[in-house]
Amino acid sequence: MALEVGKQAPDFELPATGNAQVSLADYLARGPVVLVFYCKDDTSG
Repeated sequence: MALEVGKQAPDFELPATGNAQVSLADYLARGPVVLVFYCKDDTSG
């Protein structure tokens, strides 16, 4: 799903250390968030 520049990303959760979950909403509650995705990061491709 592609987003237009300046549009808000949908909320999502990711696993964290210690069986915890973190969500985008948790971080947005603290202030602005910058998301960066690395295509094929840490892979042989």
